[in-house]
Amino acid sequence: MIDKNLGPSRYQALRFGLWIAMASITMMFAALTSAYLVRKPAGNWYEFKLPFQFFISTILIFLSSLVIEWAFQSFKKGNENSYKFGILASFLLGISFLGSQILAWKSLTAQGITIDLTVSGSFLYALSGIHAAHVLGGIAALMVSLLTAFLIKFEVSPMRILKFDLVRQYWHFVDILWIYLLIFLILQ
Repeated sequence: MIDKNLGPSRYQALRFGLWIAMASITMMFAALTSAYLVRKPAGNWYEFKLPFQFFISTILIFLSSLVIEWAFQSFKKGNENSYKFGILASFLLGISFLGSQILAWKSLTAQGITIDLTVSGSFLYALSGIHAAHVLGGIAALMVSLLTAFLIKFEVSPMRILKFDLVRQYWHFVDILWIYLLIFLILQ
């Protein structure tokens, strides 16, 4: 959604660039999950249970998405304390998501599921690992938002709303993407 109060600018171009990037990432994961579906019936497919840490990850990133939305609404309303708390909480929940992903990979390794042992294990590591890399990009954006929140004078302006909105949209995107991947893996 383009803010009509802002003229064409590099920030509007950034918003369009973000949407293009999210579309590209979506297509990449669609291709990976399609490859998963094509490869699975070919045989030599090892079945295993998903580690419970993946479900904890889901809760963490979902909560983080809720909190960043609350922070964004608080920012727009000029509620500085809620905004700062929300950004900090989103950042910490995002870090916790990555931590639980690492624990899930350790659990898989402990079960003997390594990236080079089976095709099914390789797909699982690839799907979750590539997603984690995209979450790292979101963490970097949240870090910038966190520094902005605590080091720059609080001011609600159209440009700052737009910048925060870009971070918020990307964070919701990686949240939805993870939920899609988890549901896909459960159904398989």
